[in-house]
Amino acid sequence: MDATEARWEQALILADRLAKTQPTHRMARLVLALSAAKSGRYAEAQEHFKASGTGLIGELTSAMGRAWVSLAEGNVKAAVDVIDEAKQAEWAQSYLRYHKALINDIGGRRAEARALYERAFRGDPKSLRVAMAYAHHAAASGEIKLARTIIEEHSRRAANGLHPVARALLEQLKTGEKVGLLIDQPIDGLAEVFYGLGEALSGEGGVSVGAVYLQLALYLKPDFPFALAALAGLYENTKKYDEAIAAYDRIRKGTPLQSAIDIRKALNLNQLERIDEAKVLLEKLAREEPTDVRPVEALGNIMRGHKRYEEAVEFYSRAIALIGKPEKKHWTQFYARGTSYERIKKWPQAEADLQKAMQLSPDQPLVLNYLGYSWVDQNRNLKQGLALIERAVQLKPDDGYIVDSLGWAHYRMGNIKEAVRFLERAVELKPEDPVLNDHLGDALWRVGRQQEARYQWEQALTLKPEAEEVEKIKRKLAKGLQIRTQARAVKRAKEVTRTDLKKRTETKLLPKAAFE
Repeated sequence: MDATEARWEQALILADRLAKTQPTHRMARLVLALSAAKSGRYAEAQEHFKASGTGLIGELTSAMGRAWVSLAEGNVKAAVDVIDEAKQAEWAQSYLRYHKALINDIGGRRAEARALYERAFRGDPKSLRVAMAYAHHAAASGEIKLARTIIEEHSRRAANGLHPVARALLEQLKTGEKVGLLIDQPIDGLAEVFYGLGEALSGEGGVSVGAVYLQLALYLKPDFPFALAALAGLYENTKKYDEAIAAYDRIRKGTPLQSAIDIRKALNLNQLERIDEAKVLLEKLAREEPTDVRPVEALGNIMRGHKRYEEAVEFYSRAIALIGKPEKKHWTQFYARGTSYERIKKWPQAEADLQKAMQLSPDQPLVLNYLGYSWVDQNRNLKQGLALIERAVQLKPDDGYIVDSLGWAHYRMGNIKEAVRFLERAVELKPEDPVLNDHLGDALWRVGRQQEARYQWEQALTLKPEAEEVEKIKRKLAKGLQIRTQARAVKRAKEVTRTDLKKRTETKLLPKAAFE
């Protein structure tokens, strides 16, 4: 716990006591190993790393730790031998190969490093750290053309195109500025070990261990921007938004990550309901980076999340204007603006944007569902609308909101038995949602299962529906379903928007690869 919070003085005391009673305790030994390595007590660090090598991750960490300490001792051959002797699965072998390349590079074995970088890059050209290490190696060797080729190839393969750090390196190459190695000293290589594993463990759900590993990386290298960004991302995932902002604030100003950091900080401020602060930060960034679509889009997302749809439309329109000729990846901006238009009852504009989003990326379940449901609800294009929703369900069969849309569309079209089938499935998938329970209650009443219908309505009331729905549900409980209810298009729009906004702000707008 002390290591997780970077309280190192107390963590070291506890680690020392623990290692004496449990000599192979992995975390205690790792903390002591890094303390020794940081102080230049390399023989002691080697002993602690050896004792920490229990379990799959422990063996991998121990091997790489010992290798980097051997390099710090000036023994390149011993460092390489430690890695060669490590028996690990293939995914770990690629990680070991990357560190072996770094060690050879610092140790002056440039030919061996080149072969290892090339193999690692060929195996995973999407990895930013591998690409950057290889490009730095090439540039430091005077091979500027090769360095550019590596960056261009990585950008083509990576999901988010040219990374800000890669763009900054390209600028350095253009100006003829001298470029050094990505990792140029053993202590930074050791920090790279714990950063890489910490980010991987956090991404796989090992939040506690991931946090400790990231903090260990920062113990060795306090200003490590990628480790700080990964730690901030971990705090975001655990809803510790104040701590995430504090971690971002520790990153030195002016790095290539600055724009991404400011956007993430604004999104965290929004989560803390500090909306005005978020807006000021993003508008400042939009002025400083007038061609960058991300801050404007983030403003649109925040306004949409707070039901300020007129403002959201304005920001999304600015974002779309910045795009120029839309590509497949730009479907999100049109979808977001379309849903905002729908909420302010400007259906022709909403329909045009949703159709544009579908044209750009035909198999997006959110678009198919929203457009299809809107058509069915308006009693227009019924067959086509139902087909769109059915396609959305095929693509995301475990999304309760989309399955609910299919059930409610059947209800609107008078296919009540089919409606019950899908609405029951939707409630199984999202039992905590009041709207889905309410919909199922309506359908059950229509097929004569009135006792079950009342149960679903009562359940809906316990799940805190919106105020305007409470009285409607109470009337149904008191008198039953008297007339054919109309589909609540506005409510459906809210439900889709709510779930989609969370995904967009956390993944699409700035995926974790932004800080990889």
